[in-house]
Amino acid sequence: MNVEKYILHKAKNKNFTIIFPEAGFSDRIIKATKIISKKKIAKVILVGDESSLVMRFKNLKKFNIVNPKSSELSSQFAQKLYEYRKDKGMTLEQAQELVLDPFYFSAMMVKEGYADGMVGGAEVSTSKNLKPALQIIKAKEGLASSCFVIAGKHKNIKLPIFLTDAGLNENPTSQQLAIIAKQTVDTAKSMLGSDIKVAFLSYSTKGSAESEMTQKVKDAYQTFANTNPEILCDGELQLDSALIERVAKLKCPQSPVAGKANVLVVPDLNAGNILYKCMQYFGGLTAIGPIVQGLNKPVNDLSRGCSIKDIVLLTAVTVLQCENNKNNKENKQ
Repeated sequence: MNVEKYILHKAKNKNFTIIFPEAGFSDRIIKATKIISKKKIAKVILVGDESSLVMRFKNLKKFNIVNPKSSELSSQFAQKLYEYRKDKGMTLEQAQELVLDPFYFSAMMVKEGYADGMVGGAEVSTSKNLKPALQIIKAKEGLASSCFVIAGKHKNIKLPIFLTDAGLNENPTSQQLAIIAKQTVDTAKSMLGSDIKVAFLSYSTKGSAESEMTQKVKDAYQTFANTNPEILCDGELQLDSALIERVAKLKCPQSPVAGKANVLVVPDLNAGNILYKCMQYFGGLTAIGPIVQGLNKPVNDLSRGCSIKDIVLLTAVTVLQCENNKNNKENKQ
């Protein structure tokens, strides 16, 4: 499967609206949003000064451009932001100043339903891009996480693989690992459908070693299995047991996922970061992400070294997260 083409194709014509807080100062964002709009991957809102943007770039007259400094929404957003954050010590004056910031303004646009999702980070740090989202949109279960989609071709492994958490949580508890696993399953479902198999990774397979580290993974697996009985999962498994059928038949022949797992849950950020970089640089595979998970509404973070193609692709991923949120909400009703 060509995952990149598949994601772009699946995101088309969904009619979700994505806001871009860096449009006023990022040429890459403008170039990418023209492609996004032309290919009907998403409806686009650009944050910036309209007259300046139209003068700098052609064919923007049909785009929805919003300037926080002149928008009639800013005063309304300031009052709401103050209400959301006054218990944390925010004053109304601080809220009035913050909503003029394109990242806070964009997060409020998503929170209040004027946009379905947000993509930023091409020109600023992760903290600058995600802090407003974590404060305003917030995580569904008090925890946000990330995953990478590992794609490409490999002679021994079926791809894509969803690897989590390799970007946000340094040393999650077993309970948090179970939450992260479910968030990643939701991301995987938005792209793959229902064929999900989850492996909780360790340096041990089914009791071949015993320690506090392996016990954390076992507990995470058991918590996840108890709360998500419909999802195929197993743990603790070594990486080769999770991905290579020949090894799985030797080490854990009764496992329902060993040798064919496509969601890999790592025990901590050290393992996740090292693993995804090994897959990317030693394995020659593509690592798409980090994709932010677990927020009430989708907000994603670009790398400052991102290409125009990366922006388009992450926007498509954001659209699929929007659709998954919508479907989950409808199923609960």
